[in-house]
Amino acid sequence: RRRSKVMELPVAAIARPLGRTRENDQAKVAALMQSISEIGLQEPIDVLEVEGRYYGFSGCHRYEAHVKLGCETIKCCVRKATPTVLKMHMM
Repeated sequence: RRRSKVMELPVAAIARPLGRTRENDQAKVAALMQSISEIGLQEPIDVLEVEGRYYGFSGCHRYEAHVKLGCETIKCCVRKATPTVLKMHMM
C-alpha cells in the first residue's frame, strides 16, 4: 500500500530531473497563478522522497506557477521511495 503525506516543501528543494521535456501551456500557468494568489493551491503536486531528497515529476504547471509567483513553498503529496523506484520514473 502506498503511504503518502501532504506537506509544504521549499520550492527550491524539489529537483525536477526530467526538466523541460515539453513546454508548459503559458495560459494554463497564468490561470493557475491567478487562482493560487486568490485561493491557494488546491491540489498538491506529487513528490517522491528518496534518501532525504525530493523529486517532482508531475504538477509542472502548478510548480511553474509557484516559481513565477515567487512562492517559497509548495503543497506536496510526498511518498517515500527507493532509488529503484526513482529510476523507473526517469525512464
